[in-house]
Amino acid sequence: MKNKAFYKIIFAVLIFSVFGGFSHAAARGDNSVMMQGFHWTSWKTAPWWSVLSNRADQISVAGIDIIWFPPSSDSLSPQGYLPRKLNLQDSKYGTQVQLISAIKEFHSKGVKVIGDIVVNHRVGTLDWADFTDPAWAPDSVCSDDEWGQGKGNPDTGKAYHAARDIDHTQNYVRESVSAWLNRLRNNIGYDGWRYDYARGIAPEYFNSYSRSSNASFSVAEIWDTLDINNPDEHRQQLCNWMSSAGGNIKVFDFTTKGLLQHAITHGQYWRLKDEYSAPSGLIGWWPANAVTFIDNHDTIDRESSDNKQKAWPFPIDNIMQGYAYILTHPGIPCIYWTHFFDAGLKNEITALIKIRKSLEINSGSSVRIVKTSKDVYCAVIDDKVAMKIGTGYWEPGSEWRLEAEGREYKIWFKK
Repeated sequence: MKNKAFYKIIFAVLIFSVFGGFSHAAARGDNSVMMQGFHWTSWKTAPWWSVLSNRADQISVAGIDIIWFPPSSDSLSPQGYLPRKLNLQDSKYGTQVQLISAIKEFHSKGVKVIGDIVVNHRVGTLDWADFTDPAWAPDSVCSDDEWGQGKGNPDTGKAYHAARDIDHTQNYVRESVSAWLNRLRNNIGYDGWRYDYARGIAPEYFNSYSRSSNASFSVAEIWDTLDINNPDEHRQQLCNWMSSAGGNIKVFDFTTKGLLQHAITHGQYWRLKDEYSAPSGLIGWWPANAVTFIDNHDTIDRESSDNKQKAWPFPIDNIMQGYAYILTHPGIPCIYWTHFFDAGLKNEITALIKIRKSLEINSGSSVRIVKTSKDVYCAVIDDKVAMKIGTGYWEPGSEWRLEAEGREYKIWFKK
């Protein structure tokens, strides 16, 4: 409780400085928009690297600055999340040559590419832990891994039972991972990283890997259970992780995802404002490091019947309410491939991105929440844009011009 109270004081100060100073916050923020460039079954459309390359122009024109590629290393699972030979960049998504070509195509359009990095766990080439390319010894496996023959130190994070938990306290393991990331940067062309299952390793190791590989952008997946009635504890965990990582790595804002989804589903829009009258997700405490999103390959995959992680989908009829929120609010919004290309929402999402870009809404933008109730949420961002989501009535006044509207959302510009 003492730790929580301490952070609430610290973040009250941060909220005052970030949300109270409109011009300063806007000047410091990152106005990037990100896209997840795949879904759970993208590997079935081979080569997926060519699909991405062919869509690079559409993605760039839409105003997207960063695209997240799926894991490109050789893997036991076709999706790439059970890595086997790290240095081998031929996978179910295509060949290394096709991968490099796709990255070059995005770079030619001014779009950065981040790779999906799985270093918490690994599988052997033919057996449980006969690691090759690069070769690691049994002391690379944590001693408390279920394999039972790991010679390393105990795990520094949460266990992962589908593969061997890797011991990152070993110097040669860290050197090997850093060398691999640098090859991905220098030879393949990646600009930065999305870290999978980041709960599995102590945060300082991820910080070290981002620094040693000179990543221009890093974001971690920290997916923990959200108590909808105690969101402060959830976003506190995200802040604790980022602090331990030196503040250098962003995280996906699962708190905002959960609160926004619950508010819309249950008619409880009041949950989107915290006790400081700031957004109640991570964007209310550390917006510059929050990557906001509606869905990803783990929370939903409507194309797949074999996805065991289909657990937390955003209500399909209200997806645009979600995008109206994250594309007008601070943080770095991430668009899901399936929503953009397969759900018929490309033009509507693009219009919201254009509004964000034209008014320079960014990760440090200020938010003034003007109304919340069971059926409506209304806010003014940077004193430039007003927005509302929900079925309830609200209008910002005669000095505002309606710029965009859709199913249960409206957005206004200041005249």
